Amino acid sequence: MEFTVSKTDLVRELNLSQGVVEKKTTIPILSNVLLEASADRITLTATDLELGIRCSCPAKVKKQGSGTIPAKRLLDYVRLLPDADVDIKIQENHWASLVCGRSRTRIAGISRDSFPELPEMPEELAQIPVSVLAAMISKTIFSISAEESRFTLNGGLLLLKSTGLVMVATDGHRLAMVEADFPLPSISTTYRALLPRKAMAEILKLSNDSGADAMLRFSGDENHLFFKIGERLLLSRRMTGNFPDYERVLPKEHPHFVSLDRDELRGAIERVSQFADERSRAIRVRFVSGEVQIHSSLSETGESEEALTSDYTGETVQIGFNAGYMLDFLRAVGEKQVSFHFRDANSAGEMRPVAAEGAAVNYQYRYVVMPMRI
Repeated sequence: MEFTVSKTDLVRELNLSQGVVEKKTTIPILSNVLLEASADRITLTATDLELGIRCSCPAKVKKQGSGTIPAKRLLDYVRLLPDADVDIKIQENHWASLVCGRSRTRIAGISRDSFPELPEMPEELAQIPVSVLAAMISKTIFSISAEESRFTLNGGLLLLKSTGLVMVATDGHRLAMVEADFPLPSISTTYRALLPRKAMAEILKLSNDSGADAMLRFSGDENHLFFKIGERLLLSRRMTGNFPDYERVLPKEHPHFVSLDRDELRGAIERVSQFADERSRAIRVRFVSGEVQIHSSLSETGESEEALTSDYTGETVQIGFNAGYMLDFLRAVGEKQVSFHFRDANSAGEMRPVAAEGAAVNYQYRYVVMPMRI
């Protein structure tokens, strides 16, 4: 195999493979990227057996063929080359030679025969604006459980309906749910899938490298989910198991609520939480007439309190919350105002953005946080 490719194009596509390729593995081939040259393009494929990505870029192909090269080493080297064309040749002994200007390098590869075959994408189920799916992932991914023992909570629940998308994530202590309203005429009955966190993170990367109006073609079979943006295909093994009944967790009603400036609330929590316990991150949020008071204390190092002016006129209520959980939500929303809905010290609180008028896509975003005993 022999081809010439632009250094810029090669680095861009190799970058996308880095989140998928296995850095530490007992199967050496999974640390490699598969390069295939045919016609006037090269195709790059990487997989860790759970997640796979296939992308391509233009090239001058002198001899068709395929081979694998260590993905990280290839990217680290090519990134340092000058912005020029790179000549790559993979010989029958699987060694790759790279020539760029006066730079000449050889890298040991592995036969492509042992590289896993990725399944082909079945017929598409729906087309989704990639910016919408990325926004929904950004609003939920931080609520996914980091405990591997809670397998069904190690990803997000994705629902496709004829009226739009729903994405839900929870770790048992908080739950993030976002709905996006737009027509999906190809969906007749609700399509349900559990998407691993790693796949969600890679969709965000692909979104950042795509145009604002790019469309994502979505499909799935019994074992895999497929996400195609232009010439790039991301596929993920489906998670098995039953996601919790999230609708039972969502509070049906709240007798109290208060609206606050997002940046003011975020700043106050960030400062006060400096004096919260490092493990629990617990702070007290006290709702009194005309104010919201935020307080934390460490008996040995100090305490901190801030008060924010509010339109609250109800009875005094004090609730303990994890400051980190609240900040995750405040960093994920772009709206200037947020509303806080609550009942009492023993009930879950709920945060929502106050939507601005005239948004292109209508999102309903609900973030439920369990209270803490302080």
